[in-house]
Amino acid sequence: MTANHPPHIPQIRLYQQWLQSERGMQFESYAALHQWSVTDLPAFWQSIWDYFDLQSPTPHQFVVEGQMPAAKWFEGAQVNYAAQVFRHAEAAHAAGMPAIISHDESSLANAMSVRSAGPPQASTAPSGGSALHEVSSVGAYMSWPELRGQVAALALHLQAQGVQPGDRVAAYLPNIPEAIIAFLATVSIGGVWSICAPDMGTAAVLDRFQQIEPTVLIATDSVTYGGKSIDRSAVIEELYAGLPSLQHVIIHSKSDAINSGAAYACTHWAKALIDAKNKDKTALFEPLWLPFDHPLWIVYSSGTTGLPKPIVHGHGGTLIVALALKVLHNDIGCSYLPNSFGERYHWYSSTGWVMWNAQVSGLLNGTTCVTFDGNPGGTKEKPDWTTLWRFAANTGVTFFGAGAAFYANCMKAGVDLSTCGDLTNVRALGSTGSPLSVEAQQWGTSQ
Repeated sequence: MTANHPPHIPQIRLYQQWLQSERGMQFESYAALHQWSVTDLPAFWQSIWDYFDLQSPTPHQFVVEGQMPAAKWFEGAQVNYAAQVFRHAEAAHAAGMPAIISHDESSLANAMSVRSAGPPQASTAPSGGSALHEVSSVGAYMSWPELRGQVAALALHLQAQGVQPGDRVAAYLPNIPEAIIAFLATVSIGGVWSICAPDMGTAAVLDRFQQIEPTVLIATDSVTYGGKSIDRSAVIEELYAGLPSLQHVIIHSKSDAINSGAAYACTHWAKALIDAKNKDKTALFEPLWLPFDHPLWIVYSSGTTGLPKPIVHGHGGTLIVALALKVLHNDIGCSYLPNSFGERYHWYSSTGWVMWNAQVSGLLNGTTCVTFDGNPGGTKEKPDWTTLWRFAANTGVTFFGAGAAFYANCMKAGVDLSTCGDLTNVRALGSTGSPLSVEAQQWGTSQ
């Protein structure tokens, strides 16, 4: 898989060049750069702040003070994860870059049939996009202005329901654009986000959400996985009964109808976004400036030794570490800058895995995020481990990530990537979740 777009300078090299020009610092090797980054913490993390031009209406008094785990970071600075995301909206849209490209099992199948039926459909990309950025008309293509408008609308709805900074908003949603919208809306007003995947049953979800006492639940009443539609309305009722802290429920449904026999009052997703139609109102919305360590989201341990343990990440720490990790370590660039023009970042994940959080963080650097909701291995009746590869070919993915088990299954199934469509844009594969075997590594790099 060799990328057909112009060669780019690795992001870590760009950072090293910046250190030389702006700080007068040179390193003989990567090991020397790494050693500096872990021994001179104030200088390194200040350089990350400056390199990515992070913004705060108030200056920080210091970078770090004290020792871990009680150390304090960037005291006095104010940030907001969503504000950093939308710094890129105008430039990315002007360059013809979408914010999110998404498919589910049905839309991908339709896209494949459209492609095999004849000439490509007209591009749904904004004007200015090159051939690399054309997307099938089947599937979701969300522009940066559309994302910003829907986030603002849902944020205003949540505020109208009384959500205050520090309140927890729980979600029971699959890997769809609405999950990203709900996350950004929540954190833009200082709410604390936590999500579980709809493949989790009532007990597993309550084990997590009961500990954080959410005031709002955003849930889907059905999901499709492996070709089968699964009703989740009964689970929602059980979650409502088991979470007495709830004051408001928003239901995302594939139909416009809400279960009138439900034991709880709720608002339909579309109604919650009604302000999205009022562009004057949503255009005035601005994310709140929050203390650097204000809680951003709550993730959980696996629960293998008792209840799953809630783990809180803050806005500032998540933001600055994610930029350093995604850009410098994983070499994922900004989609609208010439050096990484057209970057499209995909990491297959369910919303119950922290890699969903990692996928979303691509937006922090103005990178188009490409998401898939469904079974990466086809259906039980017709296993198909080419699914994600065909998805990547259809959407022009440049960075492809998945769990090590996915690559192992592809290898065992004898997947031949040359039969999966045009994957020449894919320049890097990422793996996590478990150790990657030597055999799977060789399989991936030899294709």
